[in-house]
Amino acid sequence: VQLQASGGGLVQAGGSLRLSCAASGSIFSINGMGWYRQAPGKQRELVATITSGGSTMYADSVKGRFTISGEKGLNTVYLQMSSLKPEDTAVYYCNADLRPIIGRSRAYWGQGTQVTVSS
Repeated sequence: VQLQASGGGLVQAGGSLRLSCAASGSIFSINGMGWYRQAPGKQRELVATITSGGSTMYADSVKGRFTISGEKGLNTVYLQMSSLKPEDTAVYYCNADLRPIIGRSRAYWGQGTQVTVSS
């Protein structure tokens, strides 16, 4: 199972970016997907999640600015980020709670993608 994240970059404050995360491999089912971020010197924190039923949850710091969505049964998940602030600067990680064809459901992580917001 692999999670491939993409879409990070450098943007000015007030700008927008869209992150993508594609899940591939021997997947039986995906229970939910999410985005986390980790800024330098800080712990990794939850940004947004989406379940297979379409329920979403957001960190208070991004509510109203970020939107998580998915397609193809959550095999691909997006994080649309708008009104970006310098404090959104971090490495963003894709996370999946999924069941592989062989084995139990567990969490998988993608590689991080850097988001830098300049003031």
